[in-house]
Amino acid sequence: MPAITKPLIPPPAFSDIGKPFNDVRDIQPSLANIEVKSKAPNGVSFTTKGKSSHEGSSSGSVGISPGASLNFRGKYVDAPSGMHNSSCRMTISSPSRREAVFAARWTHILTLSPDAGVTLTNSWTSNNVLSTKFELDNQIAKGLKLEFMTDFTPSTKDFGAKTNLHFKQPNFQARAFFDMMKGPTASIDAVLGREGFLVGAEAGYDVQKAAITRYSAAVGYAVPQYNAAVTATSNLSVFSAAYYHKVNSEIEAGAKATWDSKGSNNVGLELAGKYRLDPTSFAKVRFPCKCLSF
Repeated sequence: MPAITKPLIPPPAFSDIGKPFNDVRDIQPSLANIEVKSKAPNGVSFTTKGKSSHEGSSSGSVGISPGASLNFRGKYVDAPSGMHNSSCRMTISSPSRREAVFAARWTHILTLSPDAGVTLTNSWTSNNVLSTKFELDNQIAKGLKLEFMTDFTPSTKDFGAKTNLHFKQPNFQARAFFDMMKGPTASIDAVLGREGFLVGAEAGYDVQKAAITRYSAAVGYAVPQYNAAVTATSNLSVFSAAYYHKVNSEIEAGAKATWDSKGSNNVGLELAGKYRLDPTSFAKVRFPCKCLSF
C-alpha cells in the first residue's frame, strides 16, 4: 500500500507569525454583535451586520448609537461553471429614517476565460460609505488572488481605491497592498516555510517619494502544539520574542518579551493564558509588566 503524504500548505502570512500567542493575549471589550445572512436562488447573497460597544444610547430595533456600526452587503459569486448575468437591488433604512437604495448590475466584467470565477461585493454602512470589492482568484495564475476595492463617501466626496495581491504556493506566501489614492503607497511582505521553520520580511514603499518607509523581519517555528517567533519591527528597532503552548484541548498559555532599542532599557514581559470552559465559552487572563531592566 503506497504511503499517504500530506499536501504541502502555504506558510502563514507575515502578520500571522506569532499569531497564536496574540490570540491568547488579546482580550476584546464587551461587544454586542448581530449578523444575518441570506442567499437568493440566483446566487446573490446578502449580509446585514450590527455591532455595539454599549457606548451611548441605543435607538431603533438595531441599537444604533455613537458606539455602534451597521453594515449592509450584497455579494455575487460567479461560479467556475460559467459567466452569468444577474442584478440585485435592495432598499435599506438608515438610522435617520432616510432610505438608501443600493443597486448593482452584474455584466461580463471578465472575458479572459469563459469559466472564470469572480466575486463582486457591494456594501453600504451606517457611516454612509459605499464600498465595492472585486475579487479574481486562481485565474491569472495558480495561487494568485487579485482584489480591487473602492470606497466612496457621498457626504464628503472622498474616494479611495486599493489593489491587493495574494500569492500562495507550497512553502511560500507573498502579499502586496497598494493604496492608489494616498501616495500611492505599497506594502509588501513574504514568508518562506519548511518543516515548521519560518522566515519572513515586510517593507513599505512610497511611490511619490521613491523611498522605503519601513521594514521588518521575523523568524519562527510553528507546529500545532506550540509556536515560537522572534520579530524585529519599526525598521529593526523593536524586538520581540513570543512563545505559545497548547497544553491540551482546554488550556493554552504563552509569554512574550519586547524591547525597544531606541527607548529605555526596560523589557516588557507579558504572560497570558486561556481556559476553555465548554465548547462555546472560554476565559482568558493576561499579566503585562515592565519589570525587567539591564
